[in-house]
Amino acid sequence: MSQPQPPMWRTHELLDSYDIVIIGGGVHGLATAYYLASQGVRNIAVLEAKYVGFGGSGRNTAIVRSNYRTPEGIAFYDHSVKLYEKLAADLDYNIMFSQRGHLTLAHTERGVSGLRERALTNQLCGVDSRLIFPDEIQQHVPQMQLAGSLRYPVMAALYHPPGGIIRHDAVVWAYARGADAGGVHIHQLTEVEDIEITDGAVSAVVTNRGRIKTGTVVNATAGYASTIAAMVDRQIPLETHPLQAMVTEPLKPWLHSVIVSSTLHVYVSQTDRGELVIGAEVDDYASYSLRGTLPFAESAATHLLELFPFLANVRMLRQWAGLCDMTPDYSPIIGEDPHVRGFHMTVGWGTYGFKAGPASGHLLAELIATGRTPEKLVPFSLERFADDRLVGEKAAASVSH
Repeated sequence: MSQPQPPMWRTHELLDSYDIVIIGGGVHGLATAYYLASQGVRNIAVLEAKYVGFGGSGRNTAIVRSNYRTPEGIAFYDHSVKLYEKLAADLDYNIMFSQRGHLTLAHTERGVSGLRERALTNQLCGVDSRLIFPDEIQQHVPQMQLAGSLRYPVMAALYHPPGGIIRHDAVVWAYARGADAGGVHIHQLTEVEDIEITDGAVSAVVTNRGRIKTGTVVNATAGYASTIAAMVDRQIPLETHPLQAMVTEPLKPWLHSVIVSSTLHVYVSQTDRGELVIGAEVDDYASYSLRGTLPFAESAATHLLELFPFLANVRMLRQWAGLCDMTPDYSPIIGEDPHVRGFHMTVGWGTYGFKAGPASGHLLAELIATGRTPEKLVPFSLERFADDRLVGEKAAASVSH
């Protein structure tokens, strides 16, 4: 008779004081906790209002890539890809990272020109990306319709071999287990209701389970980041939009690359279980809704069928939405708030959040542990909006993935 598996992380009593309180039990919060513990920092708590991985970490489409537009973005996300590549070994857990290649399609001359510029920028920054054309695209995805009756024929693609997909819940569980092994207290069903400030610095966090004294707080709450910031009387340039996705019934494996089309507003990959994961852009209107909508499903399916007409009779299995915290320049805000001592944030990830989790946690942990800002974090400070130093990554979104 098989024995029940032990829990992946322990349950602790909520202490009345922690040196560091991290709000948010997703990949960013747990990665930060793990890397802090790895540097010998102790007395850390992660507070999650629901359960580990409930928010964006459990609702994304699990695409990992580093073929961004700006040198600052490329360096940051490439750091994250490199951490993902060795994460299974570091955490002793199979995160099912499949670097199967990522194809961003161009359907117009202007689109080809834009992808050529991105390919050159990627190459100058040491990232493997190149422009390929229909003959080679067909070799990667022989089932895809490139011309014929296609309304927007495929003219080229940005091919990014290191890109791929990953098992998002496995990543979250692995970081949680690793953080727990390092002495971090993970508290689920613990909702933050207020943050107390004394003489311009964080002094305590008030939760539904009691008050916690602390001098350091990390806001890692994705779509709810602005509500946490408001607790310290700070208004940061974020707007929350739902991002929807859906999966089909399982099919035999046939799609061995991630396919993205900004012109058709759709992207698709196939999981190890055979399901097609389909997504598009964030909803137009700001909202905290987690429900899928019929217009999204109709639009995404219609556009996908332009590329893959043979999928017409495939059934949709489920649909959902997650929340994206969008900044004006589509780049994150990471670091300590310049006006509230001890209040750190890793927010504004928009649709790029999950792929950035390891780098965000690793670099923010270094900042908190040493007091020095790592070079890769400098471009993403909150002050850049006042100083007009935006890091424009909207063009690298293609669609929201």
